[in-house]
Amino acid sequence: MPAKPTGSGKASTINDIARLSGVSKKTVSRIINHSPLVRKDTREKVEALMREVGYSPDPMARGLAFRKSFLIGMVYDNPTAQYIVNMQYGALDAIRDSGFELVVHPCDSRSPNYIDGVRRFAQQQKLHGIMLVPRVSEDQALADMLLEIGCRYVRIAPVAMDDMSRMVVTHDRDGATEAADYLHMLGHRDIALITGPGNYRSALERTAGFVEGLGRYGLELPKSRIVEAGYTFESGVSAAEKLLAGKQRPTAIFTGNDEMAAGVYKVAMRSGIHIPQQLSVVGFDDSPLASRLWPSLTSVRRPTRDTGRLAASMLVQPDATSTLSAASVRPHLVIRDSCQPPE
Repeated sequence: MPAKPTGSGKASTINDIARLSGVSKKTVSRIINHSPLVRKDTREKVEALMREVGYSPDPMARGLAFRKSFLIGMVYDNPTAQYIVNMQYGALDAIRDSGFELVVHPCDSRSPNYIDGVRRFAQQQKLHGIMLVPRVSEDQALADMLLEIGCRYVRIAPVAMDDMSRMVVTHDRDGATEAADYLHMLGHRDIALITGPGNYRSALERTAGFVEGLGRYGLELPKSRIVEAGYTFESGVSAAEKLLAGKQRPTAIFTGNDEMAAGVYKVAMRSGIHIPQQLSVVGFDDSPLASRLWPSLTSVRRPTRDTGRLAASMLVQPDATSTLSAASVRPHLVIRDSCQPPE
């Protein structure tokens, strides 16, 4: 949208705005790009002048000037659709009214050429930056490639895996420990665990947090009470069938996510096992599924939308977040109706 003429018959330029407002061109550029480094009174004065003369920056010109598009990428390889949706909502919260847009790139991290695919995505879109969502965020080779091509990124992971200016840490271990504390407090001693895939850092952290949490009370999980699954409903069903088949059933099961907990519900219902009277169940994520199951599922709430918002903010306003020692979010247990003391 061209700006109104300034009196000479020409449209106003960024140089005109700088001259008329008595600030530098760099300051005007920062205001256009929503930098937090500009004083409020200066921003208001310059924005009022831009409205007065009808100045509107050309997005294409902005992209050419910065040799970047005003696009934030999100790269993910995650089987849980709701997690990805919530992450996107958070990112969109952060970039609303900023001039940036979000583009997503699903991939298969098991594919031998998936890193080349992410490289093409970043270069063809001239991305301003990329959010790396678990599990791809755990891939050091991918992070190294983005550093090589000069693409800014933020990694979301359960533990710090990079420079803190490029990390959002989710502390999954702490949430699993809180679940262990709760089940022990209820009086459960024969407890089982359904973990996520062993090559996922989130699964390793949740397993470690739960096992260590029980260990503080002198409880040790035997190998027969730990079943690895795949973060999917179907894998939760398969794992629950193994755990609930014998006469000596556990009185409580902690699952690495809510999808697998739903699988436990199915097997329990099919086997005539009543939740929570005969079996307590705790999930992880606190997805919408948790409150829709019956009885409603006690679950560790992961603030996924806040995580997406924080990661996108770190890309859109790097100057404002570069001094952070660590960006992090904390999970916490949401107690509902799926647990009670053992009979």
